[in-house]
Amino acid sequence: MTDKTQMPNDNWRLNYTTGDLFSCPVDETLAHCISEDCRMGAGIAVMFKQRFGGVEELKAQNNLVGQCAVLKRGKRFVYYLITKKKASQKPTYDNLRQSLEDMRAHCFKNGVIRISMPRIGCGLDRLKWERVSEILEEVFAATDISITIYSLPVKTETLENTSR
Repeated sequence: MTDKTQMPNDNWRLNYTTGDLFSCPVDETLAHCISEDCRMGAGIAVMFKQRFGGVEELKAQNNLVGQCAVLKRGKRFVYYLITKKKASQKPTYDNLRQSLEDMRAHCFKNGVIRISMPRIGCGLDRLKWERVSEILEEVFAATDISITIYSLPVKTETLENTSR
């Protein structure tokens, strides 16, 4: 007996762009990291809360660390990767991986093939991008899902101050 389950094509891509994450196409799915308590009181999470609301909707999903809460806004999904219990804590790479796997499962069920996100877990949460990008590659290899990473432009005065 042979397994007739087909794996998705390996069209996985990790793209990089400089600019405002919220300027991505309106039908593109967005993702970022939050805590289980859904505080979203610092960093880019504040902008997600202001732009998409839905804090009570997210809390009502009763998701735990290692899962992914989801809002549907217009033509897009907005993924909230739950990587830590409380806003004051730091995530682990394992919790990030589990939440990305949960997000991948939602993508498969809902036909999502394009996701835009910041360098998740690497701002206030202090994870290392080198490791996070490896995890993204491991989780999304052999999929049709393309992920675009948005970075804000580096300010000239910041470069000047660090070179002294």
